Amino acid sequence: MTRVAVLDRDKCRPKDCDRICYRFCPMVRSRVEAIKFESEDGKPIIVEALCTGCGICVKKCPFGALDIVNLPDELEEECSHRYGVNAFKLYRLPTPMPGKVLGLLGKNGTGKTTALRILAGEIKPNLGRLDVPPSWEEVARHFRGSTLYDYFMRLAKGKLKVIHKPQYITRIPRLISGSVGEVLSRIDERGVKDQVAERLELKKLWDRPVKVLSGGEAQRLAVAAALCREGDVYVFDEPSSYLDVRQRLNVARAIRSLKDAGKTVLVAEHDIAMLDYLSDNVCLIYGSPGVYGIVSLPYGVRTGINIYLEGYLPSDNVRFRREPIRFHVKPPPLAREYETPLYQWTELEKSYGDFHLKVSPGSLHVGEVVGVLGPNGIGKTTFIRLLAGEDKPDRGEFLTLPEEAAISYKPQYVSADYPGTVEQLLREAAGEEYSTERFKAEILSPLGLARLLDREVSELSGGELQKVAVAACLSKKATVYLLDEPSAFLDVEERLAMARVVRRNVESMKASALVIEHDIVVQDFMADRLMVFLGEPGRQGEASPPLNLREGMNRFLGSLGVTFRRDPQTGRPRVNKEGSKLDRMQKELGEYYYVPVRPVEEEEEE
Repeated sequence: MTRVAVLDRDKCRPKDCDRICYRFCPMVRSRVEAIKFESEDGKPIIVEALCTGCGICVKKCPFGALDIVNLPDELEEECSHRYGVNAFKLYRLPTPMPGKVLGLLGKNGTGKTTALRILAGEIKPNLGRLDVPPSWEEVARHFRGSTLYDYFMRLAKGKLKVIHKPQYITRIPRLISGSVGEVLSRIDERGVKDQVAERLELKKLWDRPVKVLSGGEAQRLAVAAALCREGDVYVFDEPSSYLDVRQRLNVARAIRSLKDAGKTVLVAEHDIAMLDYLSDNVCLIYGSPGVYGIVSLPYGVRTGINIYLEGYLPSDNVRFRREPIRFHVKPPPLAREYETPLYQWTELEKSYGDFHLKVSPGSLHVGEVVGVLGPNGIGKTTFIRLLAGEDKPDRGEFLTLPEEAAISYKPQYVSADYPGTVEQLLREAAGEEYSTERFKAEILSPLGLARLLDREVSELSGGELQKVAVAACLSKKATVYLLDEPSAFLDVEERLAMARVVRRNVESMKASALVIEHDIVVQDFMADRLMVFLGEPGRQGEASPPLNLREGMNRFLGSLGVTFRRDPQTGRPRVNKEGSKLDRMQKELGEYYYVPVRPVEEEEEE
């Protein structure tokens, strides 16, 4: 077996633990130096060739700074890159396919962005050789026998131009000057700026300065900028972040248009409905986040996503998840009628300048999750702020029956300004509940927060901060939980784990929840009923009362002109291709969502 030992240098504090890993290591006690303290920062170096993989140091470390995993020896020959001694290790690479869109699907921290940066030429893979890094020619020879050989040879000779849309787009307003129109005009090498701007709804932002763009607007600009440039390979890292469902589909169509021009396209994406719609093939990346990642062979998009949800990779004979993920195949029953709702509101109206929101009367009941769907800028966050008491309606009122409702609110944009650790924040939010088994079993463990308790809140990544914010919201004793985009920055498994946590918490606390979420798959997994917001973004919005899922999905998807079918194997929602047989049939029936699909129909759709 090959050992992979990874040290989190930010967590490791040898002076505070008296080098406990060194003192308890059986090999060190046998006078074999499997652990050394020879680094410049005074932190340990684990010699993997001498380590037995017993795991004693991992269990003894009080800061959770060590990870040691055993992997098959055969994998060592397939190492693509390692960041340093006792650092993250990536095995294999995705195989770009000319004229096709290749999707990457996997957990956060398993190497998707690393793989994309290697293929973009931003990182030269070292093949695990830290002392004498290989040249580009040696890298190409390592992949001889595959299409990656020709890819890296062309990259080494400068004959391959790669256009990369990065993962984090929040820096764009700070780094780029001028208006949206000026930026696209400067970089329009393909002469398509007008078509791209029209497709991504950027015409209305044409004269707006880049520095004042919102997250969704900056994301669409970043995608448009990549599409306007001339290249051989196009790489998109999480292009759906901050976007609503309509915008995600527009971006997917725009990216797929590159395929018609014979371009090679790679996309890393967590929204599996969009990845399914966007990709021709997918590579799965599995492993231990922050420790190692292994890239699978490419699969057909339906087969690959289903394998990921099953958690078993037949080509490698590896099970990377204990239980498969399943979706409801039939539409849920109508919401039960209760004698007294938990929370009610009359018809509401609210205006901000030129924007006007009108909300139909509605109510929330015990044990139910009401999802909220609608485009950006339509008033969803305004409504949830009214519910949370952060603003007051111009007309209408809230009826908190049968008693005054306690409300817990997770806002859309989560701040990392808290001056303390994750544990301190959660203790403050949960109070006495923090020490209960229920809190550990139903919130802390499913969200994977146990390893973050000692971390400073200000040091957390976007996904980690999102999970902590969801946990803090759900840990408060409340009648109504309000969550605004709780899946932002989370990977597929984290999104579905978050959905389970919300459902279980609402049921066990006999409370209710209202959740704004753009990921259709997550809404399907979590919601009992839906509120649909329609209108003209930025001008006027109208919200429906909570509808049963079938009616709500039909109303929302009908406004987009998009139909979904069910995968016969996993039950997950899949977007129908426009104009396909299924798409036409469902539109004629007026059933945009809940239509069971026989395997033969699924094959025809493919």
